[in-house]
Amino acid sequence: MSKRDLFVAAIQKSYQTSQPSIHLGSAILDGEIITEAKVNLPLRMMNRHGLIAGATGSGKTRTLQVLAEQLSAAGVPVFMSDIKGDLSGIAQPGKTNAAIDERSQALGTVFEAKGYPVELYSLSGQKGAQMRATILEFGPILLSKIFELNDTQAGVLAILFKYADDKDLPMVDLFDLKKVLSYLSEGPGAAEIKADYGTISSSTAGTILRKIVALEQQGVGSIFGEKSFDITDLINRIDGQGVISLLNISDVQDKPALFSTFMLSLLAELYQKLPGSW
Repeated sequence: MSKRDLFVAAIQKSYQTSQPSIHLGSAILDGEIITEAKVNLPLRMMNRHGLIAGATGSGKTRTLQVLAEQLSAAGVPVFMSDIKGDLSGIAQPGKTNAAIDERSQALGTVFEAKGYPVELYSLSGQKGAQMRATILEFGPILLSKIFELNDTQAGVLAILFKYADDKDLPMVDLFDLKKVLSYLSEGPGAAEIKADYGTISSSTAGTILRKIVALEQQGVGSIFGEKSFDITDLINRIDGQGVISLLNISDVQDKPALFSTFMLSLLAELYQKLPGSW
């Protein structure tokens, strides 16, 4: 067998499947696209981890779009964070050109311009539907990461949450958090918690308060509040196609601790609440 035949056989053995799948393209040998060497991934394998890497302009965004489009076409809902705001283009049909026709022919496929059902979400509420969670739902660990607290300060934040939980206090937003902090550090609650929870120093309370105010001044305090985001809103279909939910974070990309921690909270909720069939 020739080098090409061996290559095609190896690719087909690894990436051909009779199960429902998505088509990523064809493998390349010595700089040439080998049409028969098709790379397909079974849908049931799409819950695995993957990495898409490359230099600027190498096609990372387009690869994500291809994945999302094919999953949507197969009826699978998709959630993606859109860092630069350029993934939303899949909501509208594209246009063909000579380069696309040439690539389609090389891959042995037919390009069909079409749009897909897309819903836009935002942490600031400025470039999509507002995603919110209450302070209590975030919890002290994730909130400490957002505020970049040290161990002592994080311990004090844990006391606030423990007190609120014991007293059934509905800490919903940053205003509620500030009120509880003030009550337990300088108000009547300071003496109340001394025996069971410990003392909160004014310096630590002041540091946490400044962190809260700084977050409010950045204009993203609106992510804390009601009504909390319902994770089942990400599991929708329209006319048999999975809805592609895009979290636009282009307006908060200079606040990595905020959106990365929010994503951790979202992932935790996904694992806790998604039904087994998904």
